[in-house]
Order: sequence, then C-alpha cells, then structure tokens
Amino acid sequence: MNYVKKTQLEKIVKSALREDTGKKDITTELIIPENKSVKAVLLAKEDCLICGLEVALLVFKAQDKNIKFKPLVQEGSLIKKGKIIAYVSGKAKNILAAERVALNFLSLLSGIATTTRKYVKAVKPFEVKILDTRKTIPGLRLLEKYAVRTGGGFNHRLSLDEMVLVKDNHLKVIGGLKKLPKTKTSYKVEIEVKSLKEFKGALGLKPDIIMLDNMNIETIKKAAKIRGCLPLKLEVSGGITLKNVKRAASTGVDMISIGALTHSVNSVDMSLEIL
Repeated sequence: MNYVKKTQLEKIVKSALREDTGKKDITTELIIPENKSVKAVLLAKEDCLICGLEVALLVFKAQDKNIKFKPLVQEGSLIKKGKIIAYVSGKAKNILAAERVALNFLSLLSGIATTTRKYVKAVKPFEVKILDTRKTIPGLRLLEKYAVRTGGGFNHRLSLDEMVLVKDNHLKVIGGLKKLPKTKTSYKVEIEVKSLKEFKGALGLKPDIIMLDNMNIETIKKAAKIRGCLPLKLEVSGGITLKNVKRAASTGVDMISIGALTHSVNSVDMSLEIL
C-alpha cells in the first residue's frame, strides 16, 4: 500500500480490534459453538470504487490466521451495487468478531476513493492535481491518504515535517508577510494568501507554491494571469465542491486541495452476509 508499512498497518488494525472487542465478544462466546465454521460474502450495497481489501484481509487474519479471505474484485476497481467483494470462510465466532472492523475500514476507504474519483473525473481535461489535506481522522491518516491516491488524487503534506506551509495564523502571530524571516531552507515552501494584495506580496518572497485560499473564481483568474510564466505553482483551497471544481480547474492553477475528500466523506454501504 505504497508508503503504508505493513507494521504500521498491523498496529492500526490491532488497535481497532481491541477497541471494538474490549475484553471479549460476549455474544459469540455465549451462543456460537467453538468449532462452528461458516462461509460468508462481503457485499457492496451501492456503486463504488473499492479500496481497503488488504486492510480487511489483515483484520480477519489478526482475529484468526486460519480465516480465508478471497477477494473477487481488484483494489481500485469500480463495482456495482450488489457485487460480491470477497468470500470469507472459517470459524463463525472469529468471523463475527472481526466483521464490523473489517467493514468499517473497507467502507470508509472505499468512500474516500469513490469521492476522490468523482473530483478527478470532474476536472478533466485540465491538467490539475486533486489534493487531500490534513483534515483526517486521528490515527487513520496513512490509510485515508492511501485511499485518496487509489481514487486518482494526490497527497499534500502527510505531516508537518514535510514542507514549510505558512498559513494565516502563522502570519497573524508574526505580524504579516513582511515579517517572514529570510532564512533559506532546503524544504519546499508554500504561502497561503487570501487576497490579490497578499498574493502580490507573496510573489516577492519567491516561494515554490502559493495557496489561494477561499478566493472567488475571478480573483483566482487574476492571480493566475499575474503569475504568468513565473516558476511557481498555484494551489486553490477552500469552498471547493463538485459543482465548482471544474471552474476552479479552468483558471490555470496547478492544484486544488479539498478537505472534504476525508473530513466529511460518506462511507460506502457494505455488509457481511453469512451463506
């Protein structure tokens, strides 16, 4: 899963299982025979782009290494409502204990990938990258950003140590753009601006990227025209929806970052059905 290491993934999965199980699954302990085996299917209850098969596999294997998990679709594939995603077989009590965690991961990640694909599709044929943000669920950022990539998007910063991004609150603390230190750094530098005046001021600082935050389309167009052939990239952020993302892409910017890819996405409806 690209930069998601298996050890990191296993840690996330085990933590989720501990959270869901508590001391033990008392329902299955009480009513499910120890050696009862079953077969089940994971079912998509709406159209989606599938993401998280490896995570679901690890959930079942972490619960019981003898559970068999056989995907019937490929990661990143588009599937229709009613499609069987995978077959699962093994001890009934262990499948039932892992069911909700596996579905939670698969539903959330597929929801992010599906939504991302809609935005990516909406900006064609413009050469604009759809980016995520750091507006992610604490502890799940690695997986959520993986889902964005599966949907055809790109990742902005994974963490604060990847690049310099000067935002409005930084500027308020130090007293504005003119107070930015002139120290050179080997890190990529991005500056957030909220007006054309701030944009012109940021140009003089020669950053790698300028983020146009919550600007209307006409102002974005003016900024893109002023940028001209200068060797810096423009990023649009704030207030972007599926209804206006194509207009934003048409202005000549290079990137559009969208917090909604992760912070308010709808999980895909899925279920596990015992056969």
